[in-house]
Amino acid sequence: MRHLALTYKIKRFAGSSSFWEERYRGGGQSGVGSYNHLAAFKAEVLNDFVNKHDIQTVIEFGCGDGNQLALANYPSYIGLDVSPYIIEQCKHQFANDQSKSFYVYHSKAFVDHAQLFRAELSLSLDVIFHLIEDDIYHAYMTHLFDAAEKYVIIYSSNFDKRTMPHVLHREFSKWVAIHRPDWALIEHIPNRYPWNPRDKQNTSHSEFFIYTQTRV
Repeated sequence: MRHLALTYKIKRFAGSSSFWEERYRGGGQSGVGSYNHLAAFKAEVLNDFVNKHDIQTVIEFGCGDGNQLALANYPSYIGLDVSPYIIEQCKHQFANDQSKSFYVYHSKAFVDHAQLFRAELSLSLDVIFHLIEDDIYHAYMTHLFDAAEKYVIIYSSNFDKRTMPHVLHREFSKWVAIHRPDWALIEHIPNRYPWNPRDKQNTSHSEFFIYTQTRV
């Protein structure tokens, strides 16, 4: 019965972009991973990496509601998101911070031959398993890596499984191996609060995967 219920919900699912726009407009937030101890863990890892590697520019594909970003120490930051509503909210939240810029992202209407959207570090935090459509997933991964001058950091699950209408876990490392063979995994950081199905609000499937380009 649970499988049939999930199948029914999947058939009614309107799509990744619509889901997040409706969620944010309805007063929802980015999710438990962007709040409290999970957000603090992510910020600790990311701020340490940026400081250690003297990163000056960061771009994030899926900036969300800005709660995670509020914990970040990035010299210069570009945030992209599929939700126009949440970009408007981030614009107001960080109105006095000249180091941050925000843009609406549409994977099918994003062409950057001029390489305007580039940074030393390209980020994807708790996003990949929300990309339900295969074409959107492929475009997103392409843009994520194309935007990186030195490093890509992905914080996500890395296995294949559909668990909810808006959640499709993907073994993204296979995509990287096939489509970006010149990028190598240099560090894997397990979650400090690994997934526990009996404590869903305080644990996560996501882990850190840090890539760098092996040849230019």
